[in-house]
Amino acid sequence: MAAFISKDKIQQSKVKKSNISGVSTFQMSVSAENTEVNTPLEEISPSYKELVSKLQTVTQLRRCSAVLDYDRMVLMPSSDDAAASRGAQQSALASIIHEKATDSSIPGLIEKVNDDLMSADINSSQFEDERRVLELTKISFEKNERIPAELEAKRAALGSSAYTAWVKARSASDFSMFAPTLKECFDTAKEIANYHRGGDTSVPLYTQMLDEFEMGMKAERIDDIFGEIQQALVPLISKVLASESPPSMDALHGTFDIEKQKEVNKEIITKMGFDIDSGRIDESVHPFTMSFSPSDVRITSRFSSDEWYQGLAATIHEGGHAMYEQNVGGSCLDIDSYLSMGAHESQSLFWERHIGMTKEFCKWTSAKLGSALSGEGSNFDYSADDIYGAINAVSPSEIRVEADELTYPLHVILRYNIEKDVLEGRMEVDDIPQRWNEAMKSMLDVEITDDAKGCLQDVHWSGLAIGYFPTYLIGSATAAQLAHYCEKDLPTFHDDVANGEFENIKNWLTEKVHKHGRRYESLDAMLEDQLGEPLNPSYLINYLTSKYTELYKI
Repeated sequence: MAAFISKDKIQQSKVKKSNISGVSTFQMSVSAENTEVNTPLEEISPSYKELVSKLQTVTQLRRCSAVLDYDRMVLMPSSDDAAASRGAQQSALASIIHEKATDSSIPGLIEKVNDDLMSADINSSQFEDERRVLELTKISFEKNERIPAELEAKRAALGSSAYTAWVKARSASDFSMFAPTLKECFDTAKEIANYHRGGDTSVPLYTQMLDEFEMGMKAERIDDIFGEIQQALVPLISKVLASESPPSMDALHGTFDIEKQKEVNKEIITKMGFDIDSGRIDESVHPFTMSFSPSDVRITSRFSSDEWYQGLAATIHEGGHAMYEQNVGGSCLDIDSYLSMGAHESQSLFWERHIGMTKEFCKWTSAKLGSALSGEGSNFDYSADDIYGAINAVSPSEIRVEADELTYPLHVILRYNIEKDVLEGRMEVDDIPQRWNEAMKSMLDVEITDDAKGCLQDVHWSGLAIGYFPTYLIGSATAAQLAHYCEKDLPTFHDDVANGEFENIKNWLTEKVHKHGRRYESLDAMLEDQLGEPLNPSYLINYLTSKYTELYKI
């Protein structure tokens, strides 16, 4: 799902939440100089009602496409014929969505609404949500209009076939099976980005791609943030790995019943705030979250019989994404969708790391885990401190989603550098495995022995999500910043976690992040307004330094 830039900063302190679902309930009274407005905008401007109806149709069609996508990744047969059929279905639907999203009447309706607002002598501070809807619609329309319908259909079909090709190549651990399709994915993503920037070559192509996932965040700002993080973490990781007091990881391994793992995962994530009545938990090759509406948000996880924590971490991570989607708003309009992927990832990582990897959380869950992970011939007899040490132990890994939080940022930086170099012509797709393996060795001293554990481990490129990876580290930094302020605002934060009481924390996140949707122009703008400063990587650096200095006694 694309994200869109606003040209003018939204002063959120003046914005009131509205329910823009068919008929707006947003009402304002105005000063004597202006028309008294106590009626919905639709009554002042019938054109606005017509516009909203068209936009909601597009949203519902996109949700239908998401259902097909979810089924493809969770339930659909894995045959080439099934993938081809699904690709044709999604291509046909994509053509209809593109046609609706580029309806030639939309620009005229936006103009009519603005004229109606002018005629009614309504000042600029009124109907701020509705004005934001017009702004987002204009930006979205102009971007969509630039994409030829046949290219939109090609993107949908390629996304389906590329996913199947990726699964097969990953299963065979053979990058050469995927390389031709991956090249097509990069080329198609470049073509789409070139259309999106509308011939404005002053905007670097990769920056344009980043904007689809992290609006308002330029590549040079990411370079600065990532550089600061890498500079701080490389020596810290070296010190940690040289420590003579590493925590034991014994608590992670054994023989564990997968069905019992699923049960305890469900119990934990629903207690943390995931509304199971408005969602479900399934399994997939790569854990993910997909929302069809706030009342239907689905997550997937994956489980292993010989290691329990990765399943729990994935469930909590995806649950964090889901709680954002369940609380972002239900208007079916862009204003009530997530702000950016960095904002989204901050929610999953807030819950996974700043809640789920704390001493207090281990205290709350130790008894639950002991019961669920014990079985015939085995007894999960580990203390909360044992569990805390094990899940936070630093052990450089080939797999990003299984990486410890200290080395995880380097996984993201590696992917960021590779995709940026491919896009900017400094390397070829065929050279990705060699570059990947060399970088893993130099950055983390990890030997990559096969492609499945190397450059084929992630699903994102098969979905043409080029520019997505940086949002993981942006999300990590944002999560640490949010955690700092949440602990400051909630004196009972640590006691609440230890007692399994998460309502106050979830409500704080909803107030600071969830409910605002896309009312801000960027993540920086939201953080500055809600926390008093834009994204600041020092919170992540300080958090990791303090935590691992204590844990490893360095």
